[in-house]
Amino acid sequence: MKLRLGLPKGSLEEATFQLFRQAGFRISLSSRSYYPAVNDPELEIIMMRAQEIPRYVHDGMLDAGISGLDWIMENEADVVEVADMVYSKSTANPIRLVIAVAEDSSINEIKDLNGKRIAAELVNVTKKFLSDNGVEAAVEFSWGATEVKVPRLVDAIADLTETGSSLAANKLRIIATILESTTKLFANRAAWGDPWKKEKLTNISVLLQGALRARSKVGLKMNVPDKVLDKILNVLPAMKQPTISKLVGSEWCAIETILDEIQARDLIPALKAAGAQDIIEYPLSKVIP
Repeated sequence: MKLRLGLPKGSLEEATFQLFRQAGFRISLSSRSYYPAVNDPELEIIMMRAQEIPRYVHDGMLDAGISGLDWIMENEADVVEVADMVYSKSTANPIRLVIAVAEDSSINEIKDLNGKRIAAELVNVTKKFLSDNGVEAAVEFSWGATEVKVPRLVDAIADLTETGSSLAANKLRIIATILESTTKLFANRAAWGDPWKKEKLTNISVLLQGALRARSKVGLKMNVPDKVLDKILNVLPAMKQPTISKLVGSEWCAIETILDEIQARDLIPALKAAGAQDIIEYPLSKVIP
């Protein structure tokens, strides 16, 4: 038996491959292929645009897929969320679907969009947002390069952004956020009802989430004299408690712990000053609580 899994082709492709690689799945794809090889005989991977994956999962052509919440909503796909995975093409932050106008536009609030023309890739989501806010506007589908359409072709755009830098570079300002979207691993309801496929997806989810969790953490090892052990432990963070091992035939012990990477920069000099020696910081592949 195989699990048919849709992975996103395009802007999210490389970030997804890196995440799967960290989770233990080696995926190789030739330049003209949409069916990559993977070192798991129970997986059949199909590459397609993230925009389409929710529809094919909803229809049962795929057992599961990875795409953003934004495209699940746009396709009105009835699927089972298996895991929320906060990663994107450039950052570890959610992407936002925003409404933006020209810097010098007289449009400042949602209500100012009444009777206006808006270009959007996510037409259904945008229309619902406007309707929920009592706004009637013409929403047209945009094939891309949406930022350049304001103000000559449309009055406003609904566009996806990670940092807002592209909008600012095109002299646009954001007047509203429609939604925040993270990447999701999701399943067809019938596939989720199959015990084998559900277990397979659950295991994949554990590994992928473990890989994501590891990206923000590091391991620390050090040797510490017994006389300053309590002093070191008072400042040393850990997921639960540090591991302490006695060094044979000495008045020293070895300590190992896992901590947030951002803590290590300031902590390591403090540990050194407190008497720790042979300090080693190392990266992690997966963290499974």
